[in-house]
Amino acid sequence: MYQRKTPEDLECGITIAMKVFGAKWKPCLLDAIHRGFRRPSEMHREIKGATPRVLDMQLRELEASGVVEKCQSAGFPLYTEYNLTDSGRSIMPIIDRMNAWGLQHKELVADENLQSISL
Repeated sequence: MYQRKTPEDLECGITIAMKVFGAKWKPCLLDAIHRGFRRPSEMHREIKGATPRVLDMQLRELEASGVVEKCQSAGFPLYTEYNLTDSGRSIMPIIDRMNAWGLQHKELVADENLQSISL
């Protein structure tokens, strides 16, 4: 079993935020839920380039962090939905700003120096 060799700095807000939101697809998942894609199958179709397994794993991590809540249907057919908690809703202005910044500066990723970076 893996054990950290250096202690985490949990006095730094950025470290804490990155621990919760820092995985590749988590901001995209939060944005998708915020825009109304609540079922895992909807999110899998909406977020291209990510495997369902990875998205499911990151949804479980977001749920464990208290950012999203998982809701099971009571009737038939059975289905699962995810909703933002108050904590999840509080991050949305930052996710929205990240999206706006990315769209405004997308030419940076098209730069020849960054073409080796895979998103």
